[in-house]
Amino acid sequence: MEGLPRDGAARGRQGHPRPRRGARPRTRCRGGRRAELNGRKYGRGRRIVLWRHGQTEWNLEGRFQGTTDIPLTETGIAQAKRSARLLAALRPHRIIASDLKRAAATAAELAAVTGLPVDHHHGLRETYAGVWQGLTNAEIQEKYSEEYDAWKRGEPVRRGGGELETEVADRSAPVVLAAADELPEDGTLVVVAHGGSIRVTLGRLIGLDPHQWESLGGLSNCCWSVLGEGASGWRLLEHNAGTLPAPVIGDDT
Repeated sequence: MEGLPRDGAARGRQGHPRPRRGARPRTRCRGGRRAELNGRKYGRGRRIVLWRHGQTEWNLEGRFQGTTDIPLTETGIAQAKRSARLLAALRPHRIIASDLKRAAATAAELAAVTGLPVDHHHGLRETYAGVWQGLTNAEIQEKYSEEYDAWKRGEPVRRGGGELETEVADRSAPVVLAAADELPEDGTLVVVAHGGSIRVTLGRLIGLDPHQWESLGGLSNCCWSVLGEGASGWRLLEHNAGTLPAPVIGDDT
């Protein structure tokens, strides 16, 4: 496990028809107009795909990984290859990734399909969790019960003496925003990182208060979330997805 989510992972969208090869999910703009944000005009707008790495041995064993540099399993590599083929259909313009092995190896599979380079960033690493790292959920509850219970109640906790979730967001969100700011109109950025760091980055970018971040739930190995740019900022389009989305038709159309 990356962290130890307070609730189970959110369910991804299932059963959607797969778009034809190379097709992009469509969006609708009222009156055919393009939204304007910070003096720039957008149609579909820029997108950020936040993609969790593939499976590791510690994921299988239920151990808190944090910043411990654990490689992918053979299953994790296969997951990355499959997901990379799907994400390549979104025609990403840039790939950035955590420099930890499990994220870097996952990103390399998308780079192999798209031909894009990968920019690695220390700021995208998973939450540092001190003495919790390497322990199972049961071991943490046994050894650090008060700290664990406070965290489960949603209190700000330095798990294992490590980072606060807000501190992780403070280092990860600026990396993502800086890369997104360099995208062309309607460009797509793929961010390859970790369950915990992705969740807090999502929460920060869509404007949730820190105590609400856990409401986003977790990400399964090699699943992703998608943020879309609108006139009022970033909004969540997909969460814990493992297939490409179908076009969304509003109830008022």
